[in-house]
Amino acid sequence: MTVMTSWDLFDDLRTMQDELQMSRMHGQWLLPPGQFGQFGQRLETRPSTQAWAPAVDISERPDAYLVTVELPGVGTEDLEITFEDGLLTIQGERHPAGDMAGEKVHRIERRFGAFRRSITLPSHVQPDKIQASAQDGVLLILVPKAKEAHAKRIQVRAGKGKPAVAGAAIKNGA
Repeated sequence: MTVMTSWDLFDDLRTMQDELQMSRMHGQWLLPPGQFGQFGQRLETRPSTQAWAPAVDISERPDAYLVTVELPGVGTEDLEITFEDGLLTIQGERHPAGDMAGEKVHRIERRFGAFRRSITLPSHVQPDKIQASAQDGVLLILVPKAKEAHAKRIQVRAGKGKPAVAGAAIKNGA
């Protein structure tokens, strides 16, 4: 009986996404007690200390994996993409849009600061051919698949006596 274990490429991504959603639900903004804005809403002026992570989609084509990352407001000079030991890492930083000195801030919901996303990819990719491009706040990373390793068929020859070992002579009585 053969036992097969299935492996889900996107399991670690789903786990990270679930953790991120839970942290967003429970890690609301840190607010000074009793502060309200001119429209009666509670002022939310300091973002929580939790790290933010951009949304990531991963799709598979016959010849490659496509990683799509939402990064509005992040310039290419603030991005670093690495691939090492099967781990694709996207890291960078999003800076505040402008200087808020002298402004009366009513609400800040966009998160800023450093981020890091790591995605485990299968071993059958071509790391030297990974390509990345960014347009309109969306980063696209194309990870080409390697050609599948084909099983090699070994022919069994019928013969008499002991099999010969390459590079070694078989001596009688030794």
